[in-house]
Amino acid sequence: MIAAINQASEGQADIPPVEVMLEGAKERFGQFFVTAVDEDERETEAAIVYMLETTERRALENQINQSQKMEMVGQLAGGIAHDFNNVLSAIMMANDFLLNAHKPTDPSFQDIMQIKQNATRAATLVRQLLAFSRRQTLRPQVLDLGDALSDLTMLLRRLIGEKVKLDLSHGRDLWPVKVDVSQFEQVIVNLAVNARDAMPDGGKLSVRTANVSAEEVAQAAYKGMPVADYVKIEISDTGTGIPAEIREKIFEPFFSTKEVGKGTGLGLSTVYGIIKQTGGFIYVDSELGKGTSFQIFLPRHIVVAEVQPEPQATNGSAKDAAPAAEAPKPRADLTGQGTILLVEDEEGLRALNARGLRSRGYSVIEASNGIEAMEALEECNGELDLVVSDVVMPEMDGPTLLKVMREKNPDIKIIFVSGYAEDAFEKSLPENQQFAFLPKPFTLSQLVAAVKETMAPQ
Repeated sequence: MIAAINQASEGQADIPPVEVMLEGAKERFGQFFVTAVDEDERETEAAIVYMLETTERRALENQINQSQKMEMVGQLAGGIAHDFNNVLSAIMMANDFLLNAHKPTDPSFQDIMQIKQNATRAATLVRQLLAFSRRQTLRPQVLDLGDALSDLTMLLRRLIGEKVKLDLSHGRDLWPVKVDVSQFEQVIVNLAVNARDAMPDGGKLSVRTANVSAEEVAQAAYKGMPVADYVKIEISDTGTGIPAEIREKIFEPFFSTKEVGKGTGLGLSTVYGIIKQTGGFIYVDSELGKGTSFQIFLPRHIVVAEVQPEPQATNGSAKDAAPAAEAPKPRADLTGQGTILLVEDEEGLRALNARGLRSRGYSVIEASNGIEAMEALEECNGELDLVVSDVVMPEMDGPTLLKVMREKNPDIKIIFVSGYAEDAFEKSLPENQQFAFLPKPFTLSQLVAAVKETMAPQ
């Protein structure tokens, strides 16, 4: 600032503005503009100085920069996840062939199962990458929170490290809830990572679940939460705690108490958004030096039982009919017939998928892109039962292929397979286009089941 004034006193023009932090209790910034006074007009003044406060502008710029950084990292993560899904699909498909060729008593069977389990774990990690990039396919489903949290135990232990002890305690007979599994996992992982960072010297992370009845909710009078039945997940740590003056800001986007570069400021705001979209509520309780507790309330999902028609008595009595109703459900038949056009640009994955479909009785025509697929369609005079196509391909992508094929045959059935989310490419399709979707990676049984379901008469 002094240098700028000295430049003005020497009659220098076009002095660049100077931005400095202003004194005060709160963090504020100002931009100072220095203009030299003409020598003819000088009396005692050598320069004119005026200031514009830039606190809000700087905050907005930081938010935009942070958002752009997150978008770039998200695109990178999504791209890596998509490519890795192709690799995983090939591993899982080849592994299924090995499992089918070996008996449980074979010495190598356990090794093959180990490959399958690790491939499944890798698929979970990829799903979290896609969740971070917001390209995951959202599939709300009814689940037991105790089982879902138990499945996350290994990942949580790896995330929090050896210094932090993990304590899981589940309530008895938990009510079912309806949530998207990947979103729920993201919530738990974000809160666990925050808890770990609040315990640099180690501590204890507790995850507890319990049913909370409408009567208990009414007595507790949680702010903004309607009286109803909920399932509560409480995640508490023995960390540093959150100061009272910033507790109300922690769910705001881009707000972070971590050092620059060590936190996005989006973790808790993402948690808040997911819980709200699920119809739930989240509350925080914290004490400096003792720790923090997040309480999540998810609405109880009432499973509506389908009304079964009353059995009609024939020659036998109801007593005779009972064993028939209790007969074990037959194993799903995953064989079939028909001609399938398989469109996939990854040669290895295409060969494995084709081999799997042929092993289940289907005739398969292979194509590496949309143009080859159209040529194959003309060669067989359009006599296809189903098209199974990747989405991202060179020369002609999946959505374009669907448009062209539907112009020639409006009734053609198609399954899109992709490592990206369904809605990532659905926007590029004409309205009211019917198609099935199978997210990568998938096993042989999942592929055949999707094929059989799509080919079934409507």
